[in-house]
Amino acid sequence: MSLVERPIPMPGPGDVQVRIEAAALGFPDFLMTQGLYQAKPPLPFVPGMECAGVVTALGEEARRHGWREGDRVMAAGLTGCVAQYGVFPAGSVQPLPSPLSFAEGAALRVAYLTAWVSLVRLGRAQAGDWVVVHGAAGGVGLAAVDLARALGLQVIAVTSSDAKLAAVQALYDPAHGLVGPVGIREAVLDLTGGRGADLVYDPVGGDVFDEACRYTAFGGRLLVVGFASGRIPTVGANIPLIKGFSIVGVRAGEYGRRFPDHGREDIAAVQALAEAGRIRPHVHAALPLGEWREAYRGMQERRVVGRTVLLPQA
Repeated sequence: MSLVERPIPMPGPGDVQVRIEAAALGFPDFLMTQGLYQAKPPLPFVPGMECAGVVTALGEEARRHGWREGDRVMAAGLTGCVAQYGVFPAGSVQPLPSPLSFAEGAALRVAYLTAWVSLVRLGRAQAGDWVVVHGAAGGVGLAAVDLARALGLQVIAVTSSDAKLAAVQALYDPAHGLVGPVGIREAVLDLTGGRGADLVYDPVGGDVFDEACRYTAFGGRLLVVGFASGRIPTVGANIPLIKGFSIVGVRAGEYGRRFPDHGREDIAAVQALAEAGRIRPHVHAALPLGEWREAYRGMQERRVVGRTVLLPQA
């Protein structure tokens, strides 16, 4: 990876050019730079899946859809956000919710859309359900804690250290917090009165997934979001059969591509919650673009609570 000067990209007929004020980094961005993510863009590529900024130029088709120069927006794509300017299809650009800063807006879409598709679309969450969130201090985990509370769920946040758990509790005050993976099963069963978790949100894999197979409730949903631990777990088919729970794979972006009407509804729902002040992303650090190495190093060393954001114009 290197910082280089390139021509400013120009929009096509259906595109929006954005002066990027903030670009949020997530674990997929880190994996993509190593060739370890499921999507592998051809080299060279500009990393970054989500950002926020100001519209600076438009194609005619994008203009007919209502966008104007000066609009404050969020944008998303597989790549292209860690830059001073980016070009995005008009359909991948949304208004920046008014309560959010550019840095917070950059950190909203990917993490909260993943949480929404997981908990609401695929998890069928109902108010009062018990949800265990693994990796609760990470970008998608912290978003799930915040969203679950807004939906009226009873949240058990699981982190890898006491310090991270204290940070999660200070930010979003989940009903309960645990440090795992040792002892999670017994604690979850005790907290839920022996029932187990209705939903388990797992972006971690490894040992905590193994534990979740032992405490997911009968009729519950174990939501597979990712494998930040580095170990992709396996489970015998007899376990969900005997214990009566479902294992559900979550790819929020792919879900939206396959079901575009649902995808638009999901993005609108997340935006509405943010506009109403019911959810708010946490920015761990906002760094100038020149400090991109430190931003990636923080993810590699698992020091980040929420999202680190780069500021290309700083």
